[in-house]
Amino acid sequence: MAPSRNDLNAAIAVTRFGLGARQGEIAQASRNLRAYLMDQIRSEGADLPQGDRETTAQRLVEFRAYRQGIEQAKATAAMSDTAQDPVKGAQDLIRENTGGDSLARTRLAVATEAGFRERWALFWANHFTVSATKAQVATLVGPYEAEAIRPHVFGRFADLLTAAETHPAMLLYLDQAQSMGPNSPAARAAARGATRRAQADIPPPRRGTGLNENLAREILELHTVGIDGGYSQADVTEFARALTGLSVAGPRDFDAATPVVFRDLAHEPGDRTVMGARYSQPGRAQAGAILRDLAAKPQTARFVCTKIARHFVADDPPAALVSALASVWIASGGDLARVAEALVDAPDAWRPDLSKFKTPYEFVVSSYRALGLQPRGPGQLAILTTLGQRTFAAPSPKGWPDEAGPWIGSDALVKRMQFAQALAVAAGPNIQDPDMLARETLGAHLSTASATAISRAESRAEAVAILLMTPEFQRR
Repeated sequence: MAPSRNDLNAAIAVTRFGLGARQGEIAQASRNLRAYLMDQIRSEGADLPQGDRETTAQRLVEFRAYRQGIEQAKATAAMSDTAQDPVKGAQDLIRENTGGDSLARTRLAVATEAGFRERWALFWANHFTVSATKAQVATLVGPYEAEAIRPHVFGRFADLLTAAETHPAMLLYLDQAQSMGPNSPAARAAARGATRRAQADIPPPRRGTGLNENLAREILELHTVGIDGGYSQADVTEFARALTGLSVAGPRDFDAATPVVFRDLAHEPGDRTVMGARYSQPGRAQAGAILRDLAAKPQTARFVCTKIARHFVADDPPAALVSALASVWIASGGDLARVAEALVDAPDAWRPDLSKFKTPYEFVVSSYRALGLQPRGPGQLAILTTLGQRTFAAPSPKGWPDEAGPWIGSDALVKRMQFAQALAVAAGPNIQDPDMLARETLGAHLSTASATAISRAESRAEAVAILLMTPEFQRR
């Protein structure tokens, strides 16, 4: 007997909008599909991972203490045998911070009853990627997501944009903290110092300073209007000049309440022109005005809504869906709660075909959810590194790819199978009826072929592993 459309939509609500079915979740969604999803949209934003969360300010203080120890050790070039190795201490700190943050985030994804809300938050964290590719940034990625991303995912895009771009993690990741206007007082003073050093035949300092365009370029190309959004290289440079002065507080001017500072002496003076608009605001207000205008541009609505549609629905997103989302975005002034509601109400979002291939993170999280398990420690998440998607370690500011191509190779599928087999064994006696588990996990998506393969397995562990490797489970 063919499944009803409501049964099929219930499976879509939990697996495509959400992070995969836990026991009884598809049946719960089927009672009122729209309410099931709409009730997950809330003004206070996404849930925060549990545990003793350290703030950005606390992490900065900890890391700087270790770095100071390293510098002192290098200066003395000698440490007693009983003294703590500051280099090892810094490495341990980074490992502890990132491992704990990754575990807490994954445990939240596995346990949450609001899978749509969590998926929505994860989309925005990837859109505004900060990667743990630098030592200090690695300690800040967890607090960055908790402070700059999650509270704003159902608010105004302009607020989310500003919070993300001005967080210390982003400023350090994209080298904004040292950016200096070429005609700023600080640059002129540095030039005078360089002249004096040259006259005295003194070598220049090893680390130079100057205008850095990384943050400006990524905001335009990746976070707002997109690479085809109508900006030029001159706009990147002008925007970078407007951003100068925005930096991270150092030990001398550190304030735990506001670890981001604006250094007037490093700011490029004068008006700026970006994408045809002139900005004469003084100091930090200049960059703020540009960010607000970028958030409001129709190119931004189109570019970001295309990414939303691609993430939730199809690698090649339906044009009608993109247009519908962008229209709501523009009409609401970038109200992300309204955009999320429009996604739920869009017919294209409920296409019955499973067109999205799960990323490694989605596969691992949905596997734990299906089996009612939780990763016990950071070591159990090493599988994400094996599968090519280590948490908080996207290879570039572009973030993790949403398309199937990078994840669907034969070697990657073998590694998924090995994980499925190991997790099925770990589930052990918790799984009494693999056939029932398959129905609970996949709902109306469970095909006759997959159900037959699961029922014919020689053991419960084998049946569970087959379930996790079915085409229906690998897609959403």
